[in-house]
Amino acid sequence: MDEERNKAPQDDVPPTSGPAVRGPAGDQPGPDADPLAGLGQLSYRRLIWRRFRKSRRGPAFGVLLILFYVVALGAPLFAPYDYQAIRTDFRYVPPQRMRWSWQHGLFVYGLKAEKNPETFQSEFTPDPAQVHPVRFFHNGRLMTSGGPMFLLGTDRMGRDLLSRIIHGGRVSLTVGLLGVALSLILGSVLGTVSGYFGGWVDTAIQRLIELLSAFPAIPLWMALAAALPPGWSSIKVYFGITIILSLISWGGLARQVRGKVLAGREQDFVMAARAANAGHWYIITRHLLPGCYSHIIVVSTMAIPGMILGEVALSFLGLGIRPPMTSWGVLLEETQRVTVLLNHPWLLFPAVPVLVVVIAFNFVGDSLRDAADPYSD
Repeated sequence: MDEERNKAPQDDVPPTSGPAVRGPAGDQPGPDADPLAGLGQLSYRRLIWRRFRKSRRGPAFGVLLILFYVVALGAPLFAPYDYQAIRTDFRYVPPQRMRWSWQHGLFVYGLKAEKNPETFQSEFTPDPAQVHPVRFFHNGRLMTSGGPMFLLGTDRMGRDLLSRIIHGGRVSLTVGLLGVALSLILGSVLGTVSGYFGGWVDTAIQRLIELLSAFPAIPLWMALAAALPPGWSSIKVYFGITIILSLISWGGLARQVRGKVLAGREQDFVMAARAANAGHWYIITRHLLPGCYSHIIVVSTMAIPGMILGEVALSFLGLGIRPPMTSWGVLLEETQRVTVLLNHPWLLFPAVPVLVVVIAFNFVGDSLRDAADPYSD
């Protein structure tokens, strides 16, 4: 009886928390297992990457941006023609349509020029009597043809617009990356120094940021770009424009990093590091800056479209990249005249990659901003 009396209460004791419920096979979690049970073992970076992948728009537009940069870096391969090649016989050719037949495969019709009696300019129409098959991986180019093949038309000097857009992407896209890289360095360093040391250092840096923010962005860009020596080569102007864009745009990042550092410098781990006689450089690089990395990445991603639009605006106004170097802003400079837009609307095609890239960066930045807080719902 004593043994039965001792065993009886044990039957009413609720089961304690043990290992996760396993399925019939013993190696898969059962239906009652917690799907978030393993998140505590993941690092902060893994948590951010996990949440970013769950976003639909972020990874999709990220892949699209990667494709843009691959095409821009491989411009000599993807461009059907040399972007500087002048063909006076093919001025203002409208976009040609690519066709298909079982006999020729992919091909384009030849061009037939006719004189317009009103404008006295040559107008081009497809000539079915001339068939030019499309060739792949010929003469070091991905796609070309034995005859004229202008899929997006030509400009006033007969240069292929598609080739110029691809080569122009090398300048416009890399200006955004280099400009953000420079502003990231300035903003991170000065923002951390301002928030950590405080006092007159903080006051001086904040007044400098307010001074730069007081000027309108585009007039300030124009003034600094106009100050570049006219005798500079295209590559010097390229780096000059990049430095100008970065010098103006670092203030916003510096203020946000300063706020993060102000909140983190009073944490217990920072106070413990000070009590252990750790140096300022050690505390900043090991304790304060790592806590700002995710925020810096998000802000930098959101700043790249502004850099690209800044270069496009300066080049559109004739104060940015100079020929023979080309960019999307240089290509859009020809659309300033209304008569050109009315007669040759295909010259607006360079605006399409600008819009797509800016929208893609904004979507990726939004997804990264949401993923930077992986513990929220």
